[in-house]
Amino acid sequence: MMLNLDFAFLNWSVISGFIAKGLIFSVQLTLVAMIGGIVLGTILAMMRLSGIKWLVMPAAFYVNTLRSIPLVMVILWFFLLIPLLIGKPMGAELSAIITFTVFEAAYYSEIMRAGIQSVSRGQVQAAQAVGMTYGQSMRFIVLPQAFRNMLPVLLTQTIILFQDTSLVYAIGAYDLLKGFEVAGKNFNRPVETYLVAAVVYFVICFSLSMLVRRLQKKIQIIR
Repeated sequence: MMLNLDFAFLNWSVISGFIAKGLIFSVQLTLVAMIGGIVLGTILAMMRLSGIKWLVMPAAFYVNTLRSIPLVMVILWFFLLIPLLIGKPMGAELSAIITFTVFEAAYYSEIMRAGIQSVSRGQVQAAQAVGMTYGQSMRFIVLPQAFRNMLPVLLTQTIILFQDTSLVYAIGAYDLLKGFEVAGKNFNRPVETYLVAAVVYFVICFSLSMLVRRLQKKIQIIR
């Protein structure tokens, strides 16, 4: 059986009317979750490396728990349970932003923990020798180097994050994949739209991966 594929309907009006809206939300979700996830993940990493038991244990529990649960389940939990707790609906988009930020923080935390541990212990001891506190040595010496060392890995995780944004279909949020889906339903061309969606995701993610590789080479040269 031959498929009769027709991509002619994918003109600018369809792209701007259906797909662009989803792409904008997917990018916004990725950027907000990346920034929030890195900030929260860095705090969690510092808690785990602090050596203080009442900080280490909750941070470890948070990270290990979220890393052991499928993302789509976390998305559904936040979307269904939080409105019951606060007494009003949040909306699919806001729920997705909160969920991805909280979830990705667990992964960024492990990346930042590895980055912090990659900094020579002698530098931390030198900072303490000149009178710096733990927080000051982290802020001025350790974290800048950790971010530089882990930047390619952080960006790679962000690319994975962008791919994962397609999972918000589970709660009806209008992301890039949803835009293609709606266009396919309106023009009765689901096969074509899903094929084009796959190509678009590949082009975006592959291009970003190439940029990360170039950045990684530059960082290695600087070292």
